[in-house]
Amino acid sequence: MIVLHGYAAGRGIAIGRAHLVVRGISQVPQYHLKDDEIPNEISRFEAAIKSTRKQLEQIRSAIPENAPTELGAFISLHLMLLTDVTLSREPIDILQEQAINAEWALKIQTDHLSLQFDEIDDEYLRQRKQDMLQVVERIQKNLAGQSPEINLETNLLEDTVLIAHDLSPADTVFFKDQRIEGFVTDMGGPTSHTAILGRSLNIPSVVGLGNARQLISENEYVIVDGIGGVLIIDPDELVLAEYRRRLKDYRDHQKSLKKLKKTATTTEDGEEIDLLANIESAEDIKILHNIGADGVGLLRSEFSYLNRDTLPEEDELYQIYSDIAKKLKGKPLTIRTVDLGVDKNPRWFGNNGTPNAALNPALGLTGIRLCHAEPMMFRTQIRAILRAAVHGNVKMMFPMIASVSELKQSLIHLETAKKQLTERGETFGKIEVGCMIEIPSAALTVSSLLKLIDFVSIGTNDLIQYTLSVDRSDDSVSYLYQPAHPAIIKLLSHIIRTANRAGKGVSVCGEMAGDAVYTRLLLGLGLRKFSMTSNNLLAIKDIIVRSNTVNLVNDVAKIIRNEDPDKVDDLLKKLNQI
Repeated sequence: MIVLHGYAAGRGIAIGRAHLVVRGISQVPQYHLKDDEIPNEISRFEAAIKSTRKQLEQIRSAIPENAPTELGAFISLHLMLLTDVTLSREPIDILQEQAINAEWALKIQTDHLSLQFDEIDDEYLRQRKQDMLQVVERIQKNLAGQSPEINLETNLLEDTVLIAHDLSPADTVFFKDQRIEGFVTDMGGPTSHTAILGRSLNIPSVVGLGNARQLISENEYVIVDGIGGVLIIDPDELVLAEYRRRLKDYRDHQKSLKKLKKTATTTEDGEEIDLLANIESAEDIKILHNIGADGVGLLRSEFSYLNRDTLPEEDELYQIYSDIAKKLKGKPLTIRTVDLGVDKNPRWFGNNGTPNAALNPALGLTGIRLCHAEPMMFRTQIRAILRAAVHGNVKMMFPMIASVSELKQSLIHLETAKKQLTERGETFGKIEVGCMIEIPSAALTVSSLLKLIDFVSIGTNDLIQYTLSVDRSDDSVSYLYQPAHPAIIKLLSHIIRTANRAGKGVSVCGEMAGDAVYTRLLLGLGLRKFSMTSNNLLAIKDIIVRSNTVNLVNDVAKIIRNEDPDKVDDLLKKLNQI
């Protein structure tokens, strides 16, 4: 029996037979070219790039409706990396200069990028080494005339556990159609794309195991502990019996949570809490009703703009929003205006003036900045939201607001859209207007922002990344991504307290809202509105109904005063033992 420790991704426990995912680049051929052979070799490389792009676009367009929101964004990121000159052009320069074959030229460039990752100019590419290697593997496979897709047989056992060196976002597209109990990977960290997808897919998974694949044989019994971040290879009968008991307890607990669907979300001391869902389409509404959610706290509207060649028309957006509003039957629908850029880049952007052109897209033309740069697109969406508000309780919020001036500019676009609808004789509804707080500058000036709007929603994912200067998808620095870092706690406390004092709505719609570790912390900070992915909602409700906010105040006050990141975990453990 071998026990390996990694990072917990998808929660739960899986006991099954190992299926080794055979992939990776076989030995790369190396040979020199004659001068007259170079043009054909360049064409061969360009054809491989073109094939890779076509494959990724086809995969992105085939993403199932019920797939995790992040999946399309991650595949879009791979498409973006593919168009970067460091992969699409510099291997050709090496090929020409050294008169060598395309595979070897690409290998030289890949080795250079891997070894010099901390020094290359392209900051965005530097922070995504594993994604770059996944794209390179796909190109190499196409050069070799081999399929870049993982080979999952149709006759997999019902208790199959996938064992892979790494899994790309494209690999996971059809996981839900396969009989997969869990998966583990050698690569990855707690905030890698693979881990994020494991959580979103709700599949027991552990990443970052190092060399697990080399230690496991096909069909060997394994246990995946997606709660403790452990993989057990060839467990003995005692351990197997213990984990079968834990698996039963876990499943029983999951079943017991379903009994909470109709239970009011009220703390022991009588505080009423709103539990909302983050969604991306009307398909999610049925799940939302089944778990008793209080409405939609975040509709990621950008997913109506992806996987297409043209911008959506106003009437199309109106139909989408009004359909969701009607299905919610009076429950609130909060629509975040389109948040494109970084790793969510539609095909219709083209190659000129896109967010892809920036050295660091996360600090470039993205979010509300892109909306202001594309006023026709922005106002079209606002008009659709206003029209849909006739059919339900619709709210609208702007993403990535950094300053009062940006918010004022957004509100001017809103007033212009209203005037345009009035001039057209269109009926539209009255809506509450808010903004996302996901940039430190917005967090620190939230009192000024709240004078102009009705509510704020805290996007903790980006707020943490921008405040701590850590990319959570970069395995090399992921250990620095701390949602409960003292600086983050102080910002959250300031935002929530300021909104509550102003009598304005405040919610959290980032991953912290759906993470049970932080539920009591957020309650103690004064948060009364949580928005999360649907599959986390009942677990969070279970904690809330067993919490007393009065008793939490003193312990949370100690956490707010703490300035040592190393003490946070112990303080949170004490808080969660109450």
